[in-house]
Amino acid sequence: MQVGYARTSTEEQVAGLEAQVRDLKSAGCEEVYTEQVSALGDRKELDRALKFLRKGDTLVITKIDRLARNTRTLADIVDGLHGRGVGLKVLQFGKDTLDTTGAYGRLMLNMFAAFAEFERDLMRERQKEGIAKAKAERKYKGRKPTARAKAGEAVVLFQQQKTVSEIAASLGIGRASVYRALAAAGLK
Repeated sequence: MQVGYARTSTEEQVAGLEAQVRDLKSAGCEEVYTEQVSALGDRKELDRALKFLRKGDTLVITKIDRLARNTRTLADIVDGLHGRGVGLKVLQFGKDTLDTTGAYGRLMLNMFAAFAEFERDLMRERQKEGIAKAKAERKYKGRKPTARAKAGEAVVLFQQQKTVSEIAASLGIGRASVYRALAAAGLK
């Protein structure tokens, strides 16, 4: 059985998620797990997909970065799959599809994962340089303070008898941010 996994980093990337699901179904996936969460976050649907897979099945993804952010994580996932007799297929691997059930596919996956990680590291270095330059020119504003912008909403929801967890989930902010907003308002 082919089992698909699709992921985008944010909820705003609806079209990207829909495109992944379309491609996975076109590739013959009978079951598709989807989620919109950062690769660094808790990926419950990936965990569900991995638990669902049985010997002889294949996990299908559209691109490597949908599954892992670095070579170590990718290797851990692939080793876990192969140890259980489960294959991995990457649909968009350059112009080809990559199947890791063979030695050649596994080699190619490791090489390209290393290149992707290298590229991400270079991008981070360029980003740091840009931020340093903007700070030196006093043009750097930093990340938009999402949680602070929603502090008023958090207080209103708390006054409507919502729990901190409910408030955090509905506003898309962390529980600690909710507690800070309530403390600033003198409520907790």
